[in-house]
Amino acid sequence: MNTAMKNKNVKGSVIVVTLWTVVLLTILVTVIAGQIRLSSRAAFYHQEELIDWANVVSAVNRAEMELMLERMPRPPETLDDLNDINRNPLLRFNGQELTLNYPQADGITVRIYDHSGKINLRELGRPRMRALLEKKLGEEADAEIDQLIAAWGDWVDLNNNAGINGAENDYYESLDIPYTQRNGKLETVEEILHVRGFDEVFADTDLDAAFTLYTDGEQVNLNLATVEAMQLLPGLDDELIEEILAFRQNNEFRGNGDIAQIVPAENMAELRPWLNSRVTSSFYTIMAYKKIATEEDLFDDDELVEVDVSTTSYAETVQIISFAEKPKILKINPYQTIPVRPVIQLEDEFLE
Repeated sequence: MNTAMKNKNVKGSVIVVTLWTVVLLTILVTVIAGQIRLSSRAAFYHQEELIDWANVVSAVNRAEMELMLERMPRPPETLDDLNDINRNPLLRFNGQELTLNYPQADGITVRIYDHSGKINLRELGRPRMRALLEKKLGEEADAEIDQLIAAWGDWVDLNNNAGINGAENDYYESLDIPYTQRNGKLETVEEILHVRGFDEVFADTDLDAAFTLYTDGEQVNLNLATVEAMQLLPGLDDELIEEILAFRQNNEFRGNGDIAQIVPAENMAELRPWLNSRVTSSFYTIMAYKKIATEEDLFDDDELVEVDVSTTSYAETVQIISFAEKPKILKINPYQTIPVRPVIQLEDEFLE
């Protein structure tokens, strides 16, 4: 009797152990299967990211080739076609979305910015800096502007002697995070934020979009100008900037006379010293990124249009030396903020 009971207990124990083993194996198989699915999904998305990255790099290289091709002498038979277009082909490098001669992959957006459309910080003397500050702060802020100009002058001059209301090393070295001032021309556009007071003035400005260090002159070509640069230029307001953007969709500013048709005389008096409608540069920022698009109701007639809502881009700043020489890379930023890309509803007068 005892032996029979023991055999039953043993059999029961074996069944329990077997059931637990089955449960544990089921859980283990489920976990492993889940990990395999997760790994497969991660591998899939990683592969997609690698493809997107390869397409972006390829697009940047093709954009470099595009800029080099523009330096190449044109065949005589194409000159008539160029005259028919009646527009300088270099002016398309104003940040508009481009389709390259060697087309980029589907879904990849390329924009090229000629630095003649930006304000050159390295050539900005005190009078011009004052004009920018008056545009930002208003002429009634004279006392604050005087201090800012004094600090700017001390930052870019070649000595360590503080001017009246200025700031030299003793000020900057007394800060919680001390640093030494430049005493020379700026080396990056972001450096302007280190000048006393300028971090507050330009806190809301996309510095890379508004400023450059690379062009030779101090004037801006409105055919190429970024929205951020125009917002800083004396004499321009948002309404005039919108009209300028609309005009240059299908036209070209050939001189100040063309600009004066849009900008009133009083505003033009402030703006004229900053302008050169013929200048272009050999310095460009190339932006390439996978486009994120959405449909938005933009116009009064409720028309739905596809809008690029991407915010950052792989960016490369280059100098194009000639069509036979590889571009000189000056700066790379994998996550540069994309400048403002306004969608303009063109008026009939600009479409004619």
